[in-house]
Parts: sequence; structure tokens; C-alpha cells
Amino acid sequence: MASLHKNNSLYRAFPALSHSPFRWFWGGQIISLIGTWTQNIGQAWLVLQLTNSPFLLGLVAAMQFVPTMLFSLQAGAWIDHLPKRKVLIATQTVMMILAFALAFLVGSGSLRYWMLLVMAFILGVTNTVDVPTRQSFIIELVGREHLANAIALNSAIFNGARLVGPAIAGVIMGIWGPMWCFLINGLSFIGVLAILIFVPAIPHQEKITPKKETLRKDILNGLSYIRKTPSILIVMMMMGFLSTIAMNFNVLVPVLAKIDLQAEALGYGLLMSALGLGALIGALTVAIRSAEGPQPRLLLVGAFGLGMFNVVVGLQNTYFFSAFFLAFLGWSMIVFSASANSLIQITVDSQYRGRVMSVYNLVFGGMIPIGSLYAGTLSDLWGARMTFIISGTITLLFMGGIVFWLRRYRKDEGHENSSFV
Repeated sequence: MASLHKNNSLYRAFPALSHSPFRWFWGGQIISLIGTWTQNIGQAWLVLQLTNSPFLLGLVAAMQFVPTMLFSLQAGAWIDHLPKRKVLIATQTVMMILAFALAFLVGSGSLRYWMLLVMAFILGVTNTVDVPTRQSFIIELVGREHLANAIALNSAIFNGARLVGPAIAGVIMGIWGPMWCFLINGLSFIGVLAILIFVPAIPHQEKITPKKETLRKDILNGLSYIRKTPSILIVMMMMGFLSTIAMNFNVLVPVLAKIDLQAEALGYGLLMSALGLGALIGALTVAIRSAEGPQPRLLLVGAFGLGMFNVVVGLQNTYFFSAFFLAFLGWSMIVFSASANSLIQITVDSQYRGRVMSVYNLVFGGMIPIGSLYAGTLSDLWGARMTFIISGTITLLFMGGIVFWLRRYRKDEGHENSSFV
């Protein structure tokens, strides 16, 4: 299929799209992710309406990611032994049911805060399996050669949805209320499920059959592999710290909008869209540069940008400039996270892919409960703007330490050609 389009400039720029199964899957994800972001925005605003508490908003976010912290390692061991397409059909079905259930509870006036906590936990359990499965599934659609481009394109649609979804949610909540945010998300899963069921056979599926071990042995083997692979270990360390301290936008942006900037629902949605616009540009930056191979320096640029623009956003006291610099913060976030994902997946041995991506999911999403409680608590004490400043300062200090350590490591170990610094 790829050879039929080799002269097409679009496929030359984005070669992953030359694979028909990936195009179908990618197209379905566009619709589904817009629905997901619509629900995310509706849920955050709904919690603030019910409680008017940044801490309780942070608690809902924490509950959604506690399962990732608890079960990621086990999920990774299972994923390496299971057919990924069937796993995705199951997880996407559960998420669709949860969205419809939330729409019903909101529409009937039956929703209580504790129900949101329970729903968030169930969604978190599902995502703990779904996220690393989807990430591991990509290579089966495009093969290793175009994997980095496919990962960057997935980041592009995720952040395109981050741009469109919040704007849609802001309009919908302003006119019809948050129930429709959940209903739209539920409907958005139908296309994805149809594609997963009927998409043509996967041409690049890697025939990997990991040795049958106990669950504990599988987990320990995966952790040992990461520990013995420095390029993966360093990226995991950076991701764990930055996702905890520097990427708490699900808590900080609604608080910034409602309390610091006195904005309404539409204003909040547009702030999230500004973040999403920057993230989309960041994803396209990584996608276009993916042909040059792994980009460790781009990873570091994104990480330092996270620190710097957290501080800059915190220093703003007007809506326009807050939105403007949130776009730069979104760019930095995705340049860092998409580069991290690509570097890990290109480096990892295929038999460990599910386990390694589950650890990646753990350090990316599993730290969110801690980060959400951290951001919610500081916002309660000093407001969202000061929390942005504190988080950015800590990030810059951490990254300065990482670069210093990497330079010492290169010198001590003789890695003169290290591309990280």
C-alpha cells in the first residue's frame, strides 16, 4: 500500500499515513479524542460547580489515575501475552458505557460528588489497560520504520482534540449544560469500535511470543530490562518527575480560569484550547522531524520549556496573555512527551514492549494522583498563578541537575557521542 502513494507529498511528510490500517485507526481516534476532551472539560467544570473547591477537583483527577499507579505493572505483563485488538475493543466499550452513564446521571439530576469519584476510578482502571495497549498496537499498524512518525501523528490528533474539544465543551455547557459533553463522548466511541472490529488484517504484526512466566517474574523481567537500558531509564525518570510537577493542567487551568481570571465556562474552554493549539503545533513539530531519527535534544528543549513557561504563565494577570503563554506551555509539553514516547518505543525490544509502555504509562499517568493533589493543595493555599511559578521553578532546577548529571555520566563513562547533551 505504501508504494502506491510514495510520490504523494503528504505521505512523504507523514509516511505513517501511507498504511491503510493506521489511517482508519487514526481517523477513528480523531473523533473519539474530541469526545474525550469534551467530557474532560465538562467534568472539571461540573466538579467546580458542585464543590467550588480546587482540592476536591484535584481529588477527582487523582482518583482517575490512582489505578494507573496501582496496576500499571500488572497490566503491562498481561498486555504482552494478549491480542491487542481484542483488548482495545473491550476497553473502548467500557469507556463508552461510563460516558453514557454519566450523561444519564447528570441529565436526571441524580449525580453526586461521590459518584464522580467512583466513575473516575473505574475509568482509571480501564485506561490503565487501554493506554499502553494502544501505544503498543501502533507498531502493528505501521512497522518499526514509520513508528516515530505514527507516534507523533497520534500526539497531533490528541492535541488537535485538546484544541477543538474544550472549545466545543465551552459552547455546549454555555447553551445546553454539561450532560451533552458526556453524551457526545459516549457517541464518539461507536466509530472507533467499528474500525477496530472491521479494519483489514494488520500487515506489520510482530510475531513475538514471550516466554510463559509467572506474573511476578514477567514484571521483574520488565523492570530489570529498563534498569539495564540507560537511554530508557533516563527518559522514564524525567517523565515521572515532570508529569508530577509540571503538567497538572487538568487542575490548574480550571482554577486559573474560574478563580484567578474570573472567566465563565466558555473562557475556560478557550484557555484549554490555547493549550491544545500549542500542543498540536508541538506534535506536528515532532512529526516533521521524526524522519531525522530519535531527537534527544528536542526532548530536552521541551523539558526546559515546561519549566520556563510554567513560570511565565504564573506571572500573567490578564486573560489574553495567560492564553497566549499557555499555548507555548502546550507546545513544550508535547515536544517533551512525544519525543519521550518515540525514544522509548524505538529503543525497546519488542518482547518487552507492553511492559515498558506500562511503566511509561505509570510514570506519565500514574504520578498524576500525586501531582493533582500537589497542585490542588497549593492552589487552595496560594492560587493557581503561584502554583504555576513554583512548579516551573522546581522543573528548571531539576532539569539543570539532569543535564549536569548527563554531562558527568558522558565524561565518566566515555560516552563522547552521547546525543542527550
